[in-house]
Amino acid sequence: MGRVEKLDSILMKEISSIIQFDLNNPEIGFCTVSEVRLTNDLSKAKVYVSFFGNNYGVAALKKSKGFIKSELAKRLKMKKIPDLEFVVDDTLDKVSRIEEIVSKDRKDQ
Repeated sequence: MGRVEKLDSILMKEISSIIQFDLNNPEIGFCTVSEVRLTNDLSKAKVYVSFFGNNYGVAALKKSKGFIKSELAKRLKMKKIPDLEFVVDDTLDKVSRIEEIVSKDRKDQ
């Protein structure tokens, strides 16, 4: 595992913890961080999130970006905390749709 991949994993764990335990925003609801992808220069991080029941929490996360970055700065020994971009991870929705199509196709045969 390379340096960037290790940092991806550390950021994912810390961001998840901050959202779950430190961020008191009911608009976010139940949120899961599924993946973090840092750029090679460590300046930006795409944070893939999914929400139970809705996808409206991403706007609340974007508003809370400053707080999350400040908490990361307290927890991590990085020269510069990367800019965070929150993206809805719709992988589970896509898998569900594919399963529905395959199931329907099997019934039609």
